[in-house]
Amino acid sequence: MLEFNQSENDGVIVLSLQGRLDALSAPDLRPTIDELVSGRKLKVVFDLRDLQMIDSSGVGAIVSLFKRLRMIGGDVKIAQLTGQPKEIFRLLRLDRAFDLFETLDEAISKFK
Repeated sequence: MLEFNQSENDGVIVLSLQGRLDALSAPDLRPTIDELVSGRKLKVVFDLRDLQMIDSSGVGAIVSLFKRLRMIGGDVKIAQLTGQPKEIFRLLRLDRAFDLFETLDEAISKFK
């Protein structure tokens, strides 16, 4: 099960994910992703502190937003990646594609 909250901090959209981002829950995130892109919200941070598990569908949702925002001049940063999700990012070499930060504040400050 996935729960997520959206907030804004200094013009940066923060998506905080809790639980599991997998084939069952990733479609729940898609309308939010579409809304961010259509609203031209160009600065997004995923706060993954409470994300317990991610699979290829979950990775696909994050990468989709990353690609779509990059095409219109935006960017996505990842904060507080731990556990299994961190290992998946490392195995897929996404740690080279995304800017990863230890804290949410660090990720947000990189947009300034």
